[in-house]
Amino acid sequence: MNEKTIKGYKRETLGTGESRRIRREGKIPAVIYGKNAPEHISLDVKEFAAAIGSVNEASIITIKVGRKSHSVLIKDYQTALISGDVTHMDFFEVSKGETLHTHIPVTLHGSAKGVKEGGLLEHVLHDLEIECLPKDIPESIVVEIAELGLNESLHVSSIVVPEGVKILTNPERTIVTVVSKKAEVTEESEELEGEEEGE
Repeated sequence: MNEKTIKGYKRETLGTGESRRIRREGKIPAVIYGKNAPEHISLDVKEFAAAIGSVNEASIITIKVGRKSHSVLIKDYQTALISGDVTHMDFFEVSKGETLHTHIPVTLHGSAKGVKEGGLLEHVLHDLEIECLPKDIPESIVVEIAELGLNESLHVSSIVVPEGVKILTNPERTIVTVVSKKAEVTEESEELEGEEEGE
């Protein structure tokens, strides 16, 4: 997979006030966790957006801080409630020869024939937990749904992953299903009846 590179700036001063000042300057406070002591850095908002795009746990990012380079995965991030802007990021440093656990998105491809027959498509599982070497992390898992018929489902057990990747998510979990509209209406009616009885 392609690694993305971004420049990081070492933070000498910590605290809430300093984090606010960094954000006013158009930067994102961040921390790199790993085998050594956490390293506090900041990232340029525009540079981050241009290099990384959407936030994705499956992407290995190279952060260059001075002369040091860190290969990291996104561990966690915080966003502003109103604007949705990223306000803080946590990264986990990975060693290229060590197996790691991470989550990757599940992407559906095609138009299910069950929908053409009048069904409703329900995308139940949006990501998978996997184990692999950093170099083997796929950007996403694409699930073909063209042959998915009415009242049929695809489960984790049906996914074929690239060599070197092991799925840790329960194989019995449903990824996507096509249900009849009649069944959907009946289910909603039962829920409403239950609420009325509760009242």
